[in-house]
Amino acid sequence: MAAEIAIDITKTFPGRAPISAALTYRLEQASSLVLFGPSGSGKTTILRSVAGLEWPERGTIRFISRTWLDTGSNIRVSPQERRIGYMPQDYALFPTCSVLGNIAYGLGKLSSTDRIKRVEEMVDLFQLRGLEVAKPAELSGGQQQRVALARAVAPRPQLLLLDEPLSALDAPTRLQLRGELRSLLKQLALPSMIVTHEWAEALTLGDVIAVVGDGRVLQVGSPQEVFSRPKNADVAQIVGVETVVQGHVIEQADGLATVRVNGTTLRGLGSDTVGSPVFVCIRAEDVVLEQAGSGMTSARNHLAGRVSEIVPHGVIVHVKIECGFPLVAMVTRGALEDLSLNVGSPVTAAMKAGAVHLVPRS
Repeated sequence: MAAEIAIDITKTFPGRAPISAALTYRLEQASSLVLFGPSGSGKTTILRSVAGLEWPERGTIRFISRTWLDTGSNIRVSPQERRIGYMPQDYALFPTCSVLGNIAYGLGKLSSTDRIKRVEEMVDLFQLRGLEVAKPAELSGGQQQRVALARAVAPRPQLLLLDEPLSALDAPTRLQLRGELRSLLKQLALPSMIVTHEWAEALTLGDVIAVVGDGRVLQVGSPQEVFSRPKNADVAQIVGVETVVQGHVIEQADGLATVRVNGTTLRGLGSDTVGSPVFVCIRAEDVVLEQAGSGMTSARNHLAGRVSEIVPHGVIVHVKIECGFPLVAMVTRGALEDLSLNVGSPVTAAMKAGAVHLVPRS
């Protein structure tokens, strides 16, 4: 059953702009809504308001058929009564409790037998076997994350809330666990809301992305729609990646993945298995334009296409190219004139393999 969440709140803080967020969306079972935006934009405040850990001065929050907050009617449902699972950014594990003790924390209403059974289910699901008696300080960052997630999921919540779930990890571990976390979320079959300021994490984890800036929800849509077709300049500045398209890995060799996008092939750095679905992400500043038929650069990728749109941004110009998929390049006005580019002009877009970022979706 689809779970509609409706948020319309205002929350004020001394010395800063108020959070005034409105969002209504239907979260299908096992789908993830990502609140994406820069630090300080209001993402965590929105999430904590949904959790019942922040109390907005004005507004309403509804989930499925229940009203969790309605300041006009003086309705304020406690966090415990909302049946949510919440994982904070720092995980907040109890340092003196074992893995088993942390997972069991929210299961006090169950009988001893049912509590033990549920904890064992979580240990198996989150691959914590052999770590049952370990304390948080004895665990790696990835293991701590799995314990915190297991604790949030154990009471069988109807909505899972994750605040920057990968930010406490070092960069290599973060990269490794992105795909693992998405797989776990799909396996749990729980609707979830996730806060992140990292675009690669938003693309990996989100089925739906809500872009948040200056305390407001600026755009809501699929990852490809939000990143490739931002509705205004504010969203474009926040997402910061001009080309995001879906593709499939068709070959792997020497550390390079060959990806097919609508019949066009590209090479990028990656180790995704053949057949894997990916988002292909390319920043406009990494695309070099060449006149059609001119000598090719040493770049791995050379895509023939035609200019479909030219959009000036001061001294910089965004050139949109149709090359089997829509691609955006960034050039100076001088380069535009030197290349004699107009709408309809043939052009070759070149980019190095390292500029083609592959974000797994399997």
